[in-house]
Amino acid sequence: MSLPRELIIAIDGPSGAGKSTLSRLLARRLNYVNIDTGAMYRTVAFAARRQNIPPEDEQELARLCHSIQIRFSMAHGRERVFLDDRDVTEDIRSPEISLLTSRVAAVPRVRQAMVDQQRRLGIDGGVVLEGRDIGTVVFPQAEVKFYLQASCRERGRRRYEELRAKGIAVELEQTIAEVAKRDRADAEREHSPLRQAIDALVVDTDGVSVETILQNMLEVVEKRRKMAGLPAMLRS
Repeated sequence: MSLPRELIIAIDGPSGAGKSTLSRLLARRLNYVNIDTGAMYRTVAFAARRQNIPPEDEQELARLCHSIQIRFSMAHGRERVFLDDRDVTEDIRSPEISLLTSRVAAVPRVRQAMVDQQRRLGIDGGVVLEGRDIGTVVFPQAEVKFYLQASCRERGRRRYEELRAKGIAVELEQTIAEVAKRDRADAEREHSPLRQAIDALVVDTDGVSVETILQNMLEVVEKRRKMAGLPAMLRS
């Protein structure tokens, strides 16, 4: 008799709430596949900019989505994002791409193309998906849903420090303002806006260590695994 399939874990929340860090760590501890859906939209935005496709041109963006290949790979213990054969992990994290991503991700045909791909990647379980509409649109049937949140100022500060560490000259207050601007764009877009799933567990990451949050999330997953008839996780 075969075991039930592994879980689908959805992690949603605004930019800078800690989704990328915690989804990577959670996937590693569970030996699950981590699917960074935000990076997929960022990659589309980066490709659109390279081809001078404006975010208003839905037809060309749809064509673009079907002409490029987005894949994830591990290199030297780090997750990398590839656009066709080019490593764009750092390119897609610039402030300009961050702002453009919200506009590109609001295009219905872009979202549909990416959602279709995300569902194919995650349907068999054993995955952690992080984004803004995983628990509400992509996998509303996910067995575990987390919604991460933090204050706008804290998320802006984290983004500021991340960019400064990469040698990018930015101003703190401007970075906070850009985070707030993206929040509005994500929440107000017509298709798949940022929303908390009604059955998601809210996790406030302000002033709490990553390890503490991770352990709390692992405890939730452990309970869900037991309910699903899956064996206990191996602790590392």
